[in-house]
Amino acid sequence: MGKCPDCGTWESLEPQTIDPAAEKDPHRPVLAWTQEDVTGSSPTNPAQLLDQVVDDHAPGQRLATGIDEFDRVLGGSPGQDPAARGLVPGSAILIGGEPGIGKSTLLLQAASAWAKRGIRTMYVSSEESAQQIKLRAQRLAPEQSGGGDGELYVLADTNLSRILEQARRIQPGIVIVDSIQMVYKSDVPAGPGSVTQLRRCCTDLVSLAKLSGAAVVLVGHVTKDGTLAGPRLLEHLVDVVLSFDGDRYHAHRVVRAVKNRFGATLEIGLFEMTGQGLRQSPEGAGISAIAMSDKPRPGSVVCPVMTGTRCVLVEIQALTATGFLGAAKRKCSGLDSNRLAMLIAVLEQHAGLRLADRDVFASSVGGLRIVEPGADLALLLAIAGSHYKRALAAATCAIGEVGLGGEIRPVPHMDQRLAEAARLGYKRILMPARDAKGLRGRPGIEKIGLPNIDRAIEELG
Repeated sequence: MGKCPDCGTWESLEPQTIDPAAEKDPHRPVLAWTQEDVTGSSPTNPAQLLDQVVDDHAPGQRLATGIDEFDRVLGGSPGQDPAARGLVPGSAILIGGEPGIGKSTLLLQAASAWAKRGIRTMYVSSEESAQQIKLRAQRLAPEQSGGGDGELYVLADTNLSRILEQARRIQPGIVIVDSIQMVYKSDVPAGPGSVTQLRRCCTDLVSLAKLSGAAVVLVGHVTKDGTLAGPRLLEHLVDVVLSFDGDRYHAHRVVRAVKNRFGATLEIGLFEMTGQGLRQSPEGAGISAIAMSDKPRPGSVVCPVMTGTRCVLVEIQALTATGFLGAAKRKCSGLDSNRLAMLIAVLEQHAGLRLADRDVFASSVGGLRIVEPGADLALLLAIAGSHYKRALAAATCAIGEVGLGGEIRPVPHMDQRLAEAARLGYKRILMPARDAKGLRGRPGIEKIGLPNIDRAIEELG
């Protein structure tokens, strides 16, 4: 029809698609879940005085998995009461990582742990069938043979309306969606994974968490650069953003918090991938690591590094090789390339090392990225040791920040670093002279105060 029968205007009619699913309120199942009255009207949400707000998310209300490394990153430490760690009810969590790194494995293990603790959990898979999830669960825990997870529900679906409807019926305490890129809404004129679909589906799932009190865990894909795919809006909508890092060709995995409204963002969880899934590695096996019985190696120094509230002893390695003057390479892995260039300049200026025609390569063992300046001394000694082909004495670690004048500056949390080094069997620790004077001694470990890098290089045997 070219002419409107009401106003008489030509070519003013626009086509419109009638979709029955579009009239369905995506929040309707959530409101019914929150004890909406039978009349169908939405519950009121009046403004309240701050003193009158009921705190439903007290520390004792956290949903702990019992996997200490995972609970630590979500909020809390192993030294606290188990009820004070884990997910906060009503929160939304986004976890990202490269394909095949182990995101689904970690979340299936966590879902099984929550179910065993009596927390009703719904695992929604948009990429696998229920049979595939069952096979993976049997591989992770073959002794159970499918039993022992009475509170774990599995749903293989990609339609958000059906997912919300199942959540209304089951009323879980935790909803896991793996992954958000494949979930879609039928009333949104865009394909799954598009910006429009991601924004709408994530908004509805966050509303599900806030209105129902269930914790929602979303899995997101990453780009070639390692960042979460899709709009940055997803990271702003959720409460916690976790990054799952590691090399698929190595067994070690690191879970770190990029954003956390309920805990520190510097916390990390250490895991090791095995044939039966992810195994906790709280000692950082393979990351901290020159064994006490090993012969010291030139270019290798252990440093006590703080990551959040924990101290991890990380091995830092350096290699100097013959290069070309004016075209020398400076490459590093897991370290700050700018600090590497600065330390090379300090060694040339204040220690007399000729590195202008030497290629310098540096790395942190185990895939742990080191960003704190307290690792300067260990990296500097690794470079000098590789250049001179000399090593530190056995059972020796080093910590300290190096200034541009060649001085060694103090670093925080020295008591905790010293305690962790002594616990793991180190006998000597190289540290700033100011910290060595003001720090209380600890039996079994020798403190060696170093005022400058010249004194530090003398420690190389």
